[in-house]
Amino acid sequence: MRMKNELRAVLALALAGCALAGCGTTPPQPPPVMARGVALREPLVSPRPYGAADAAFGLGVLGAWCRADPQANLMLSPSSLASGLGMTYLGARGDTARAMAGVLHLPAAGGQALEAGLQARSAALRGLDGPRVTVDAADQVWADPSLTTSRSYLDSVATGYDAGVAQAPLLRSPDQATQEIDRAIAAATHGLIPQLLAPGSLQGIGWVLTDALYLKAAWATPFQASRTGPGSFTTTPGQQISAQFMNGGPYAAASADGWTAVWLPYGGGRLAMMALLPPAGPGGCALPTAAQLGTLTTTLPAHGAAGGPPPLTRDISLPKVNLQDKISMKDLLTGLGMGIAFTGAADFGGLSPQACCIGLVEHAATLQVGEQGTVASAATAVGVVPTAAQAGPPPVTFDRPYLMVVTDRTTREPLFMARVADPSGERQPQ
Repeated sequence: MRMKNELRAVLALALAGCALAGCGTTPPQPPPVMARGVALREPLVSPRPYGAADAAFGLGVLGAWCRADPQANLMLSPSSLASGLGMTYLGARGDTARAMAGVLHLPAAGGQALEAGLQARSAALRGLDGPRVTVDAADQVWADPSLTTSRSYLDSVATGYDAGVAQAPLLRSPDQATQEIDRAIAAATHGLIPQLLAPGSLQGIGWVLTDALYLKAAWATPFQASRTGPGSFTTTPGQQISAQFMNGGPYAAASADGWTAVWLPYGGGRLAMMALLPPAGPGGCALPTAAQLGTLTTTLPAHGAAGGPPPLTRDISLPKVNLQDKISMKDLLTGLGMGIAFTGAADFGGLSPQACCIGLVEHAATLQVGEQGTVASAATAVGVVPTAAQAGPPPVTFDRPYLMVVTDRTTREPLFMARVADPSGERQPQ
């Protein structure tokens, strides 16, 4: 499977200082980071604003989804969903672009600044792959051969996401195109998402923009299976159920505004899962604000680091979970303010003079958390309609609905985000 060169390297920092002063000696370059044998250097543009944007976007979607179905387990990938919609945004213009940028919390409006930021985000994601962490990602533009796709648009998605273009008979034979896209998604997610698009879902669709993401990461310190045992979990309606709890520690912990967060690193130390327990009290759809999540994501990795604050550690008791979700995002995104993109008033002239509006946004995600680590996948498909169609303290026990965010400590990019309402997996979204 092709690695998402949404993760393309940016060239080394330009020489300055002594060289400009004519010292006659060239300062040494910083050692490159290696990813799959390719040397990566620090990007010229910081990807952190894009990680923060994706976190804010993910919390917005998760909050709207939770309010619609507060008793369900919810699973999504802000990174994948933002990539699929981000590729679509690069073809948007006018009010459509402004509405999408607002919902996506994009830190740059467009042009070279946006493309450079997206490229830096991609390069940072590429650096997550390592000996004990596998991150595979792929972006693709699927276009019907009878339609015109703007060359400048294809250049933009290639720069920002390293997305290639493939022809598929979307208008002539939509079911065949559905099968081709689903096969590509299944391969990219290592078989975890065998079917993203349902038969008949691509009727009248002229372009499909897809993102696929796969993660397999081993804990830096695995949980001991011998310490895993049953425990009581209180669901949102107040029902007591039994779940299998993994027990271990100590782990770095922090608190902010009643939230208790624990940092569970994967091998290599850069990627981690942050488990967040909300303040005690009425359940509902308790979620941190983007600012609170940003504070915790910044604080936790700093505990015990050189020059950082002393470590605050806690043992934990965390349920094993096996989550999967598939959802059509149109209604949620419309409610968040992206409604114009789904109507005849949309402007996707940057993609094609024949593009009308978004016809579908399909998203699927899986997450397995066990003693050895985490395996997760996600896929997003955005269909565009042509104009002719449309230790001391007690352990932190996650025994009530809680949030999990798999995040990159360097960029704060949220690869996966989940709200666990019932770890037994019996209650799924309606």
